[in-house]
Amino acid sequence: MTRPPLPPFTAETATLKVRAAEDAWNSQNPQRVALAYTPDSVWRNRDQFITGRVAIEAFLTHKWNTEHDYRLIKELWSFHDNRIAVRFAYEWHDESGQWFRSYGNENWEFDATGLMQRRFASINDLHITKADRKMHWQGNRRPDDYPSLSALGL
Repeated sequence: MTRPPLPPFTAETATLKVRAAEDAWNSQNPQRVALAYTPDSVWRNRDQFITGRVAIEAFLTHKWNTEHDYRLIKELWSFHDNRIAVRFAYEWHDESGQWFRSYGNENWEFDATGLMQRRFASINDLHITKADRKMHWQGNRRPDDYPSLSALGL
């Protein structure tokens, strides 16, 4: 099984890979997202260390059961050979209705088939009001003409 685009990445293919990841995460489908990772993929997500697709799927299931109305935008930061660095922001609210904007950076490493074998994410949460939200599209995919992180001033 391959997951195009494949490394080594160009500016165009790295951008496509970032958008594919954004679209998958915005689907909030843990099974779909987990298939983008190698069976033994290694993650650091905030202060959690996760290994393997089964653990990734469980992590994402919990995440999207607690982060409601999730909307994510990713942006390519850098790339080289089989590695991509991204910055991102996402908005969500908890059970009490408190809104958050979570900011972060990820470093990704891919195997030759285009599956992610390593993901390291640093993320910080900011309390926001509902009126401060910037990510308002309908559905599970950010429209192509919706502003990027940079265009939104994030």
